[in-house]
Amino acid sequence: MSRPAACLVTGAAGFIGSRLALKLCEAGHAVIGVDAFMDFYPRWIKELNLAPLLARPEFEFIEADLNDLDLDALVGRVRAVFHLAAQAGVRTSWGRSFSVYLRNNIQSTQSLLEAAKAAPGLGRFIFASSSSVYGLSPDLPASETSPCFPLSPYGVSKLSAEQLCYLYHKNYGVPTLALRFFTVYGPGQRPDMAFHKFFKALAEGTTISIFGDGRQTRDFTFVDDIVAANLACLDRGRTGEVYNIGGGHRETLRDILPLFEQITGLKPRLQQLEPQKGDVPHTFADIRKAQADLGFAPRTPLRDGLAQEWEWIRGLYGHS
Repeated sequence: MSRPAACLVTGAAGFIGSRLALKLCEAGHAVIGVDAFMDFYPRWIKELNLAPLLARPEFEFIEADLNDLDLDALVGRVRAVFHLAAQAGVRTSWGRSFSVYLRNNIQSTQSLLEAAKAAPGLGRFIFASSSSVYGLSPDLPASETSPCFPLSPYGVSKLSAEQLCYLYHKNYGVPTLALRFFTVYGPGQRPDMAFHKFFKALAEGTTISIFGDGRQTRDFTFVDDIVAANLACLDRGRTGEVYNIGGGHRETLRDILPLFEQITGLKPRLQQLEPQKGDVPHTFADIRKAQADLGFAPRTPLRDGLAQEWEWIRGLYGHS
């Protein structure tokens, strides 16, 4: 019996999911996209992400909550699952909001894995994790074997989902791989993320808020490099494993702010605020394992990626 040909992309209307689904379509794959249009950011932005996909005959879209779907039937139709749907946000994961993270990051992953264990045609289950799992890990750069000390409930939820993937691989042979994304940016970036906020503030002449002293560092990764790593997992990588997907270098926030002025020609107005609970001081990925197993190589310099995001922001808000 031939294996099902389609790929399932959860979170298909989101920042990364929409670009991944489009690349899969362009590569000749049939794609089933699922998105619940959660209210974490405006629906109209997700609809813009989705528009190029809806015009493609090889793309099927389902608007639904994963927890409400017949996942056995859905996963039974596909040969690969790219599980990107999640409740995002480090700073919003505290308090009563954590119940949303339990449902959308942990329960939905477990439900998909249950369906995956009964899907004989499934060749890959690729889970989108986060550098937030490392938290206050003492290792810098962090490797996949570094200790994980998440600093936010969001980080806990992603690490828990990762561990579920490992359990289902070990106990049921589900072909899972987990990719830990490091600070993804580029066209389509969510409105809650820093670079989106910075560019929008510059375009509108409003103040840019900086949390902390600006000395925190991040390993910034362009969205197309993230997508390339996901695509590589269709044919490469060891199941049951975790891979860091980062830019391979880190930048200090206050050192990259001049890039925004150079790219936009606009002078930023800065406001320094207290550090936020859950924000880690540094992230930095050791990507040697992904390079060896996935052939991963980040290709987009930070300045080039930021210039692409600026053009997208200008168009999104009508400032072009």
